Amino acid sequence: MMIDITLQVTPAMLQTAWANTSKSLVGHLGTHFDVMDKEFPLEYTELEAVVFDVSSIRDRDIDVSDINLDLVKENMFVAFHTAFINEVEYGTSEYFKTHPQLSNELIEALLDKKISIIGIDAGGIRRSKEHTPADQKCADHDVFVIENLCNLESVLAINAKFLASTYPMSISGITGLPCRVVAKI
Repeated sequence: MMIDITLQVTPAMLQTAWANTSKSLVGHLGTHFDVMDKEFPLEYTELEAVVFDVSSIRDRDIDVSDINLDLVKENMFVAFHTAFINEVEYGTSEYFKTHPQLSNELIEALLDKKISIIGIDAGGIRRSKEHTPADQKCADHDVFVIENLCNLESVLAINAKFLASTYPMSISGITGLPCRVVAKI
């Protein structure tokens, strides 16, 4: 079974996003990852994956104790189902500024596990001024962060483990790269 976990962007969503962030103009629209001066390795297109349901966490950062780190292996795609993309309209100011975020300790633990991709169904793994430095830290460890995933609840309804197929567009010289991500269960 295959489940598309890529956000389908509508013209209305496009207009809303453009009104709230200039970054959505080229590569940062919908499901994408921040390139951070790196090139996406073809080896990352098919990865063993796991999604963690952290949708009940809203009043604090998502932390190491909120997931089973034993399920995380080297070279994995690790996704976080916050459900935020289902609750707050994509592209709005609230969407970009108030989304759940991973704690710095959790990000560090994932980097220590030598994973390949972190995916989240929100605007990033950190907010505001911490967004870019967190993505850069991941990139410096050869980890890409994919933002604005969706349908992770559909994946979780079947199995938390899956095969993630990620196909970014082949564009150079931009800071974000749109991609399509499909969960194969």
